[in-house]
Amino acid sequence: MSQSRILPILGAGVVGLGGYYIYKSGGSPSAAEKKFEADLHRGAAKIKSEMPNSSQTNARQEGAHYGKEIGGKIDEAVSQADKTYSSTKSQAEALAKDTKAEALKKIDQFDRTVEQKAAEAKAGVSSWFGSGNSK
Repeated sequence: MSQSRILPILGAGVVGLGGYYIYKSGGSPSAAEKKFEADLHRGAAKIKSEMPNSSQTNARQEGAHYGKEIGGKIDEAVSQADKTYSSTKSQAEALAKDTKAEALKKIDQFDRTVEQKAAEAKAGVSSWFGSGNSK
């Protein structure tokens, strides 16, 4: 069984990063945490400043636009699936009805044949014992 090496690598990276911040803060965990948070905020601010159209309103407008497009496509796919389901269901019901009618017809035909053969056999056995209608 093959195990992923990503988790040990990420774990080593997290331990290394924690060790770096504790070393830089002189061994104080609370100071290391504050330095880490400051670096994190500084990095986030730098990324936001370098992004084109970094305003939240543009992102919200674009998100709403894409949401409407995706919603329309989903609605269209659902309606198409519903139409296909309805068509397939009606075809299956018609096929089941035809199959049932055909099976009932074959059963009736079999019953008639069995009854006819039973009547013939009864007449034949009755004639052996002389209980037939003789005039």
